[in-house]
Amino acid sequence: MSTGPTSAHPVRAHLTTPDGRRLSYLDFGPAEGRPVLALHGHLGEGADFAELAGALGSDGWRVFAPDQRGHGDSDRAERYDQGGYLDDLLLLLAHAGLGHRPLPVLGHSLGAINGYHLAAGRPGTVSALINIDGPAYLPVVAPAPLSFLLDLPYVAPTREELLVACGHLAPLLENGLRPHRNGWRLGSHPKDMVDSDTRLLGDHWHQWLGSDCPALLLHGTAGTVLPTAQAHEMASRRPGTTLVELDADHWVHYGGRRNQRWRSADSSMPFRERARRQIVSDGAVRPSRPLLKSLRL
Repeated sequence: MSTGPTSAHPVRAHLTTPDGRRLSYLDFGPAEGRPVLALHGHLGEGADFAELAGALGSDGWRVFAPDQRGHGDSDRAERYDQGGYLDDLLLLLAHAGLGHRPLPVLGHSLGAINGYHLAAGRPGTVSALINIDGPAYLPVVAPAPLSFLLDLPYVAPTREELLVACGHLAPLLENGLRPHRNGWRLGSHPKDMVDSDTRLLGDHWHQWLGSDCPALLLHGTAGTVLPTAQAHEMASRRPGTTLVELDADHWVHYGGRRNQRWRSADSSMPFRERARRQIVSDGAVRPSRPLLKSLRL
C-alpha cells in the first residue's frame, strides 16, 4: 500500500530559505501524478486548494501548494514584492525536485500574478498558466485596498476572542487561525498583507505579455478586482490565451458568489470599502464545478 501523499492526506513539508525563514508547503499527491504548482492569493494558504487538489488528483495531477511568504505556516518576510515571492517559488521548485522540466502553474489573484511573473522572468519554467482572476493592472490607490485589515489584532489569548475581534471577517479568516505561543494568531499579519497589497498595485502588463506558454484566464464576471473589459483585453493581447467567464465573484475557485447584495452595491462606494465587502461576502468554502470543468483540458 502506498504511503505517499494523497489529496485526502497531504504531506506538509518545509524548507529553510537562505535568510533563515521557514517556507511551508503541502504536497497533495498522488506520488506518481503530474505536478502542478498552485498559488493562493492574499489572506490565503496552500490548504485553500485542498478540495480542488482532490478533484485534480482524480485526473492524475499532483498539486504542490505553498503557503507563500507571510501566509499560513510560512514565516514572515522583510520583502513582499514579486521578486521576493519568486525567489521563494524557485527555491521550492528546486527543493521538491520540480526544477528540471516545465510545469503548469495555477494561481489566484496575487498567486496568479506571481505565476505569470515566474513564467516571464524564468522562461522554460512554466508550461502553462491558469490565471484565476489575476489582473494585469491594479489601480494605484492610497490607502491600499486591504488597509481595513489594520483594524484587526494579529494575536489574542484565545481562538474565540480572536474570532470576535475579526467581526464580519471571521468567516473568511477562521480557517487560517493558528495557535501562537500562549494564544492564537491570524493566518497572516495585517501589516504584511497591506505591504504586499501596496506593492502589487500598478502595471503588470509587461509580465503578463512576457511569456508564450498556453494560458487559461478564468474570470468571475461578478467580481471587481479584475474588470471584465480588462479580462477581454488580457486575452486578446496575449497569444495562446483562452478566456473563460464564469458566473462568480473574485473567489472563482471557491464556488462564486455567496451574497447577491454585492452585485447591487453602490459603484460610487470607496474602493477600500467595496474590497472589504467583497471579501466578506465571498468567503465560500467549496471549489466551483465550472472551474473544475475548465481545468480538465
